[in-house]
Amino acid sequence: MLRVRSKFKVAKRLGAGVYEKTQSQKFVLSEARTAKVKKGRGRGLSDYGKQMLEKQKVRYTYGLTEHQFRRYINEAMKVIDSPAAIHAALELRLDSIVYRAGLAPTRSAARQMVSHGHITVNGRRDNTPSRRMHVGDTFSVREGSKRSALFAPKEEGVGMATPTWLEFDRSTLMGKVLAVPSYTAGIAGFDYPTVFEFYSR
Repeated sequence: MLRVRSKFKVAKRLGAGVYEKTQSQKFVLSEARTAKVKKGRGRGLSDYGKQMLEKQKVRYTYGLTEHQFRRYINEAMKVIDSPAAIHAALELRLDSIVYRAGLAPTRSAARQMVSHGHITVNGRRDNTPSRRMHVGDTFSVREGSKRSALFAPKEEGVGMATPTWLEFDRSTLMGKVLAVPSYTAGIAGFDYPTVFEFYSR
């Protein structure tokens, strides 16, 4: 698991979207002022610097160590559509799915939720955050955990919208993977081709 001492420092370097807690108006305004100051300091990043920044952005967003991330990169580079392959692999991790379903407010919280045994996959408890889910797999909050305050009903309209490739019933706390998530740079927020350029040097 990736351990981070200061999420705000990381977000200042990589962008507010890396962590959910830094996606606030106050942080964005602060970053806008900082960017204005930096703009007047001369040249921008080199190609290598841009590639490194994008790589770190993806790695920190999903909470992966360099070794873990490199494994995903190596596997994706074996596929013709590498960007789509790595996007699907990262989004289909069990902790990512728990986060996308709205069961946890952050990916970090989702990872902890899985590690503590609160989630079942296809009817069996699974405490492996990196578990690769597949189309047709079901997931649920473990019966003994449903009474926990962690899973108390949220107010209507609170939380993120469930992506179309995922099905989740908030009344039963059960869900299902309907399809493989597709990759579109503008929607995903990551420029994976730039990341592959970094590892192809």
